[in-house]
Amino acid sequence: MQDEKKRLSNALVLSFILIALPWLVKVAEISFSVSFARFGVLPLKTAGLPGILFSPLIHGDLAHLSANSAPLFLLAAALFYFYRKYSFQILATSWLLTGVFVWLFARGNSYHIGASGVVYALATFHFVSGIIRREPRLMAFSLLVTFLYGSLVWGIFPEFFPEKNISWESHLMGIVTGLILAYAFRNNGPQAKRYEWPEDEDDDAGDELPWNQPEQTEKVRGENEQQSGSTTRETTS
Repeated sequence: MQDEKKRLSNALVLSFILIALPWLVKVAEISFSVSFARFGVLPLKTAGLPGILFSPLIHGDLAHLSANSAPLFLLAAALFYFYRKYSFQILATSWLLTGVFVWLFARGNSYHIGASGVVYALATFHFVSGIIRREPRLMAFSLLVTFLYGSLVWGIFPEFFPEKNISWESHLMGIVTGLILAYAFRNNGPQAKRYEWPEDEDDDAGDELPWNQPEQTEKVRGENEQQSGSTTRETTS
């Protein structure tokens, strides 16, 4: 129990640190009246390559940052809790691979910023991993992800948000990344328990019964015949 509490507290602390980073960036932007949007992903442009690393830390406004903070905190905390040994590897891969895909396949002439791509990647990873592994805790969390963030799927259809400048490519590439990670790490982390049933001892016990011992049966039969024969000889003499 003590280990579980420590494990949970460590996961929450790490997740809080992760969330604090984009908030510090936004505080710096507001304090110095600057915008770091130019450090976002600019597809197929050399100048947009740094965005692969920095874009999840940059948000358009406080509403944008707030919308990403809650799901990122929950999904990252679950990652640190369930996948302790592999959590940083999964997080780093989801972060960078989503950025690479956006740089390769997103629209040109627009900077793509925000952590929503990472949110989509982690949400997809948790959901698909729970189904693949059939581990009760992960499946329960998958249902929670579906309940809380199932509407995220609509984020890949820009026609549903005609008045908003949403990077649906980041959302789509996040889903693709999450699928890849769920398959790549399917044998790592929590796994469903496998139960082995003991062999039925009744069959062995049955073999020990007198009528299942042919040698002993023949021996008893032979002794009976000898006794019968001797009795006959005594009678005729």
